Amino acid sequence: MESIRAVQRDPDIHELIVVDNGNAQADRPRLLEVASRTENVRILQGHGNVGFARGCNYGAAMASGHYLLFLNPDAVLEVGAARQMADAGDRAQSPWITGGLLLNSSGEEQRGARRGALTIGSALNSFTALHRLPGLQSIHRENLPLPSGPVPMPTISGASLMMDRASFDAVGGFDPAYFLHVEDIALCRAVRRKGGSVTFVPGARAMHYGSTSDIPRWRVECHKLKGLLRYFWTAGPGLGVKVATILVAPLMAGALFARTLWLGVRKGIRGR
Repeated sequence: MESIRAVQRDPDIHELIVVDNGNAQADRPRLLEVASRTENVRILQGHGNVGFARGCNYGAAMASGHYLLFLNPDAVLEVGAARQMADAGDRAQSPWITGGLLLNSSGEEQRGARRGALTIGSALNSFTALHRLPGLQSIHRENLPLPSGPVPMPTISGASLMMDRASFDAVGGFDPAYFLHVEDIALCRAVRRKGGSVTFVPGARAMHYGSTSDIPRWRVECHKLKGLLRYFWTAGPGLGVKVATILVAPLMAGALFARTLWLGVRKGIRGR
């Protein structure tokens, strides 16, 4: 509800579509109450949990505006952020996509809002300690100085992103074959392949709680692995990308499994 209230405070946002993607039954009366009290809020229900990408497409099909802002339910948007993303998009090469700055609850930049291009090499560097070696780099950019204004960025986060309707239609929206994770990266790649622009807008801030789902961590990582492998499998024509994907699959699975174990151990240590 905090995310919904933040959107309602922004005078630049004229329509809010809440996609009920398999929410708990106990949460639905509150959503319906919000919709009944506010003219510009609509709830899309009855389809179950169809995944993030398909849910976003459902919401976009229902929307009537020129700009489409996709926002995670655990992201609290600052007033004016939507306008900054729209303004940056209007100055960009079409099709365009813009993404804002994600902050954690203590005000520090969160991982994922600005990233390099995803490749098999950059993925392995990022999910292991290889990025600490000289000459190698992680896909993540949150440790770099924050730019003073909008800048081109190969990849932004789906937790807070905007496109105009024409750009969304030009790339066919989100790829519904992605269920959870990597769909935002694939959308950025689709925009770049069309000759468009992906822009990171540091002034468009949102506080992102993250990891609020009750889904077990190992299931989340399984969806991430499936998304990564689909992304690499569709990286280009020819047999080479398919062979490379098959070869890297065990390495990616091992890296993600080790990461899941480490996060579990670290959570247990902090909880003591």
